[in-house]
Amino acid sequence: MATDWSVYLVRTASGALYTGISTDVPRRFAEHQAGAPKGARSLRGKGPLELVFSSPAGDRSHASKLEWHIKRWPRQRKEALVLGVLSLPDVL
Repeated sequence: MATDWSVYLVRTASGALYTGISTDVPRRFAEHQAGAPKGARSLRGKGPLELVFSSPAGDRSHASKLEWHIKRWPRQRKEALVLGVLSLPDVL
């Protein structure tokens, strides 16, 4: 059972930020870029995509909770995370 989950943010061509979790961020990002059938439905047709943030998040439970919180943040706070102004330990 994998305990090395990561949280990541992907920027779409329109500038929107998508938040997700994975045990293998490069593989998951490649799936998003390829589109169907494994990429997130909400990212299909919104490329080119850019992986703008990735950070270890512990086990799946912790990663899911972190993802849930980040998805509810205002755009400005997500951008601060991407720019490195905020770090995940600062916000937990």
